[in-house]
Amino acid sequence: MSGPLRLVPDEAGPDWAEQTVQLRTLPPRGRRRPTLPAQLPTPVEDPLDLSPDPLDELAERLRDVCADAVHPYEIAAFLESDGLSDEQAALLYGRPDAFTVAAELFEKVERRYPGPSAEFANPWRADPWRCVVRGLVFALPGLGYLLGANLFAADRMRFGLPSGMLALSVATLVSWAWNQALAHRAYAWLGRGRRRSAGACLAIGAPLGALVAATAGYVVGGPLGALCFAAGQSGYLAAATVLLVLGREKFLLLALAPSAVGAGVVLAVDVPQTVRTAVLLASLGLAIGLAARELVRCRRGEAEPVPLRLPLVKEVPHLLFGLAVGTLTMIAGLGVTVHEAVRTGAAEGASASPTGPAMIALTLSLGLAEWLLFRYRAMAVAALRTSHTPIEFVRRTGGVLLGCLFIYLTTVAALDAAATVLWPGAPALGVPELGALLLLGGSLWLALLLNAFGLSWSTALICLAAAGAECAGLLTGVDPTVLQLIGCGAAAAVLTAIAGPVLGRTTKHR
Repeated sequence: MSGPLRLVPDEAGPDWAEQTVQLRTLPPRGRRRPTLPAQLPTPVEDPLDLSPDPLDELAERLRDVCADAVHPYEIAAFLESDGLSDEQAALLYGRPDAFTVAAELFEKVERRYPGPSAEFANPWRADPWRCVVRGLVFALPGLGYLLGANLFAADRMRFGLPSGMLALSVATLVSWAWNQALAHRAYAWLGRGRRRSAGACLAIGAPLGALVAATAGYVVGGPLGALCFAAGQSGYLAAATVLLVLGREKFLLLALAPSAVGAGVVLAVDVPQTVRTAVLLASLGLAIGLAARELVRCRRGEAEPVPLRLPLVKEVPHLLFGLAVGTLTMIAGLGVTVHEAVRTGAAEGASASPTGPAMIALTLSLGLAEWLLFRYRAMAVAALRTSHTPIEFVRRTGGVLLGCLFIYLTTVAALDAAATVLWPGAPALGVPELGALLLLGGSLWLALLLNAFGLSWSTALICLAAAGAECAGLLTGVDPTVLQLIGCGAAAAVLTAIAGPVLGRTTKHR
């Protein structure tokens, strides 16, 4: 299993609100900035005087500014920046204040909405090939289970799983939660241009997280081989977090090469466990070594003159979100095994597998999910620049959201169907099972999207509630497919209800 999908938070992006205002209010290059007339006209005192309205001359002078404005307040800000007070507006133009002058100028001059500028750089462009590489490094660690399958010998049963498998599951959940919070904190440092601080954060947090996860697996107990595998996986996930956050996906792909080759050999011929263990240790050593190399390079970076502190409490929702995502995904993969063990007896759970078609499909889809998240944000920023009204903006972004969600769920369904055919002993894929998986995938994708927009507490609590309800129902013998249909369906409905109003606000995309 790989770590959960991590996105660059909003702190890493530029302040597009300021740039948007500048693009809309500043005159085009090469033109002289219009100013208020140096000699203002004398106010009209005779009510029968039919001389032209002095505001017409001002409208002609400020035509470029008024035509590009999307609201009278932009014109009012320009007038006030040039020193037009309410007293001058009343004296010179016969209007009670500067805002009235701006409103009339907005009505007098026809709108000329600027099109997309060639100088505009969208901050949410994503390299599709990089997302493909990230998808591979999310999926390839699953091949390690083929090499370590012999380490999970049948042992005493706990909660429908062999103790070794339970220890591995607990260590995995702890790693997912810890590394999600650690990645967010490191990204927050990077977003502030402090790569050295991000490296220090990862250098302390990654080993500590691996230790905590391995200790959690040891406390659960199990065969020595399974506990060693859980410890190795915890170390790998910590190293993978470092490399992914620092943008070194190719190094991680290199570290996974021995396991990928070894898994291919294991599928063809029987290989002694000693050789399998050596291959796993080679991948683990490469990952840790490459991560340490990158952390040393961060430490050698330029010193940061101004100290800065980020409160740890901000990472709590991200830790809970990682725990909830891991639990929901694990129930999708192991729920049937646990259900059968609870329903028929402990002996049925001895053949529990650490993965399954559903988990394979979700893991393989993570690269596409990340690309679609970036794609949505890029197209939303483009819609912000080309939409003339708030309703048009909502319509554009709503269509983009539905399109991205449709592409993601279609891909998940195709991957699940392929994994069901190829995975040995996998049950037939029925409509309820497929529906449960799509609800889970849709919920996680929407949660990741809202999480990237700063709704970390809301998404964490919604997903955590769904995960808790599914765990409680699973231990009482309820069918896992029914649990997922209810739990993920409710989570998807709530997340959709939140996403509509939130993502329809233009201020969220600036």
